[in-house]
Amino acid sequence: MSLIDPPVITHPIVTRAFVTIDEGQIHLRRMEGSGTPLLLLHASPASGWFSQPLMKALRAAGHEGPILAPDTLGNGDSAAPAPDHPDIAYFAGSMVRMLDALGIDKVDVYGTHTGARIACEMAAGHPDRVRRVVLDGITEYDDELREAVIEHYAPRVEPDAYGRHLIWAFNFCRDQALFFPHFMQDAAHRLSVPMPPPEILHRITLDVLKSWDTYSLPYIAAFEYRAFDRMALVGAPALLLKPETELALLNASVAHALEILPDGRAAALPPGDGAKAAAILAFLKGEEA
Repeated sequence: MSLIDPPVITHPIVTRAFVTIDEGQIHLRRMEGSGTPLLLLHASPASGWFSQPLMKALRAAGHEGPILAPDTLGNGDSAAPAPDHPDIAYFAGSMVRMLDALGIDKVDVYGTHTGARIACEMAAGHPDRVRRVVLDGITEYDDELREAVIEHYAPRVEPDAYGRHLIWAFNFCRDQALFFPHFMQDAAHRLSVPMPPPEILHRITLDVLKSWDTYSLPYIAAFEYRAFDRMALVGAPALLLKPETELALLNASVAHALEILPDGRAAALPPGDGAKAAAILAFLKGEEA
């Protein structure tokens, strides 16, 4: 092979790109393919970096279409939101504007946690742009819990001359694996899921530090979102995922969500991206669960 010959690619490649919209640029990871694109929307306070294992699992399971995993505005390497207090409708609209810039008419959408709210709102508010929607970890909190998390969940901590804000960021991410909400650290709010490995905690801490001034904005929008009110407007077929490792509060909401969604179904999942990818792919193909 000469030095100018292209390499032979034998495994799925995740590439990176920036797409310009009014606020600046949205950063995204992508896999090329043919067919209806699949948009993956991440949880807070992370970025599309965390979508990569699912992207690869989807390709391994046989998904042949393009896969796009953007960083939400205010997270990762994407620009900051324009409003000081953006809501989920704003974040959903930013994804539609990104699709416009890419020349994409319609997508399938998967979202987890904050991303699930954005995916739900894309389907409710922009029904002509969403073919099918997968919601992974979505609920509507009662007023007391909503007010508490809006006030305490995503604080803005000022950088410190001694670097104490760096330690805070790591423990903020670590505590989310131990308690929900993370600031209610008692037995009643202790989670039973395993602690993420240090490499994952390191990476999500980097995402918080990278978007220090804006990471809280998608969080607050997600907690304020009235998911059950908006689900009634989701006309696209919807799949609700129930992973064994999900918060019990979120899995318990699936039954109520199915009563609201005009065309909804659920899939209980064992741990792992392989099982999740298989369920998503079957749903996108229109196969019965």
